Amino acid sequence: MFRIDWKKLRAGALAMSVAVGTTVALVPAQPAAAQGRTLPDFTDLVEQVGPSVVNIRTLERARSSSGSAAPGPMDEEMQEFFRRFFGQPLPGVPRGQAPRPNRPPQEEEPQPRGVGSGFILTQDGYVMTNAHVVEGAEEVLVTLPDKREFKAKVVGTPDKRTDVAVIKIDAAGLPAVKIGDITRLKVGEWVMAIGSPFGLENTVTAGIVSAKQRDTGDYLPFIQTDVAINPGNSGGPLINMRGEVVGINSQIYSRSGGFMGISFAIPIDEAIRVAEQLRSPAGRVLRGRIGVQIDQVTKDVAESIGLGKAQGALVRSVESGSPADKAGVEAGDIITKFDGKAIDRASDLPRMVGNTKPGTRSTMTVFRRGGSKDLGVTVAEFEPEKPAIRPTAGKEEKPKGSPAAQSVGLTVSELSDAQKKELKLKGGVKVETATDGAARAGIREGDIIVAIGNTEINTVREFDAVLAKVDKSKPIPVLLRRGELATYLLIRPAR
Repeated sequence: MFRIDWKKLRAGALAMSVAVGTTVALVPAQPAAAQGRTLPDFTDLVEQVGPSVVNIRTLERARSSSGSAAPGPMDEEMQEFFRRFFGQPLPGVPRGQAPRPNRPPQEEEPQPRGVGSGFILTQDGYVMTNAHVVEGAEEVLVTLPDKREFKAKVVGTPDKRTDVAVIKIDAAGLPAVKIGDITRLKVGEWVMAIGSPFGLENTVTAGIVSAKQRDTGDYLPFIQTDVAINPGNSGGPLINMRGEVVGINSQIYSRSGGFMGISFAIPIDEAIRVAEQLRSPAGRVLRGRIGVQIDQVTKDVAESIGLGKAQGALVRSVESGSPADKAGVEAGDIITKFDGKAIDRASDLPRMVGNTKPGTRSTMTVFRRGGSKDLGVTVAEFEPEKPAIRPTAGKEEKPKGSPAAQSVGLTVSELSDAQKKELKLKGGVKVETATDGAARAGIREGDIIVAIGNTEINTVREFDAVLAKVDKSKPIPVLLRRGELATYLLIRPAR
């Protein structure tokens, strides 16, 4: 039997290739994980979740006697876009057409107002969407993917702070979505959106999660994605690869007016919490408050007052009679913990307090004058903050200066008893002039200096004494009041 010696054959072939100068390239085997990575196929997800995504149209009544009617659907979609993302209507778009003939002068008729998206939350007809989609609408129409159309009722009061609303249609046996676990969502994960951009129903777009806990200054931390979102997508679901809803598409970032690769979704766990309250007998969101205005703590300020790292929420003002006022919180305090949970950024505090049931007794940790202390506070129900009150003019002493004060560009005067009472201050000195280092720090005439570093200032004499002792080769932290707001500024040494 003829047999081939494969070992000798391979050795001979290798020797021959080397002899004739042929280069042998060794290609390393790819890891199994890399070989298995392919672009995702969204077809199954669309079939699974698509039937649960609805188109929402809103109507309002316009008076024909005014010589105008509501704009057409496409105009209104652009109006919704500009209202949502630019805070103003689309410039140059006419509000309507001439009145129709043979109409009573005061007759009202429904006109198209806006378009959005939503998704079925329960089989008995509860639908979730954005508050700005249904806000101000006199009639809401929901169209299902099977083309059935229903009039919807807005449930409770849409929550503007989270931009979440719930509406109800009279139907049963509807395909409800599955709710995902937001804690399992990872940056870089594929996600998909279904909605009605520009009124184009059942439109599917996809991308990845760009960031989580994105702080945009709104009440909630958003999910940032690069999924294409446009006017009409608002209120539609953001879906993970398991077919679960992880967010509500709500906002985009744009300089041109169109999608630029950055969109934001409301985390579904926060949205569900709001939806449950809207469906409760109260019909509105009960949100906690303690009555403070806050600001970020900068790295320089944190280091200069001994806080260490930049964390917590700087209290700029305390509302008179508020829970914080009763708890002993003072302007200039830095709240570092709430109910034992650390506050990394100032925006964490309103979210923690807001999610606390009114009437709850909580504990806050504040950093004050170089040390920390715990304060007990009873959380109240949220209400609009009171406007700041400007201090009234009182009898003022002539500006007094000292070499130490003049070295940083300050002259100060005593506060009158009336001013202290007006500002609810125990002490402090009023800035009469601010030049040189003080001016560069942002201090200006009329400010009230209440502390230098971690030392309280009650009189001009104390101000001069403390300032004379500080090391002027390093930044000098100054806690001041401006109106009812408190802030830290750093007077830096001259270069």
